[in-house]
Amino acid sequence: MKIIPVFVFIIIVSVISTTCSSPGRQQKSTVQVVSHVDLSKYTGTWYEIARYENRFQKGCVGTTARYTLRNDGKIDVLNQCRKNTLDGKLLSAQGTAKIVDVHTNAKLKVTFFWPFYGHYWIIDLGENYEYAVVGHPDRKYLWILSRTPGMDEGLYNQILERLKLQSYDISKLIRTEQAGP
Repeated sequence: MKIIPVFVFIIIVSVISTTCSSPGRQQKSTVQVVSHVDLSKYTGTWYEIARYENRFQKGCVGTTARYTLRNDGKIDVLNQCRKNTLDGKLLSAQGTAKIVDVHTNAKLKVTFFWPFYGHYWIIDLGENYEYAVVGHPDRKYLWILSRTPGMDEGLYNQILERLKLQSYDISKLIRTEQAGP
């Protein structure tokens, strides 16, 4: 078998397997984003309250994200965390976000290693921008953020209830250790 036909066969099998669903398999609804994000209010420092575990944040505690609006409409991103303990080594990652949906400003793509971008969808947001929930359209990633290092348990539980309605598996969330209250 030649290389080209094998490659074509692999593509066809991939397309079929991703477009067909097996009987009895429940389809998840589309992740809903907030109706509008005022980027000037969204920028600033956020503290991670909880997240889905992921390979690029393994062992991170005291995690923060700082967003700065640029003149070209993009957003500078600075993610920082401490390795394993609040006194651990400071790790930083600098990136850039671009708006994908200009009607809501709630769908962004972020890159830390150009040309690779990841989805960053704002799916819940406090009325006064005191908290935000960031998800992924395939529900692979999830972050609960706050303007302060701590979050009221009542508010946290309300967010969890809304995440369930969006078909996120809240049992996969891990709380992030933060300094302070």
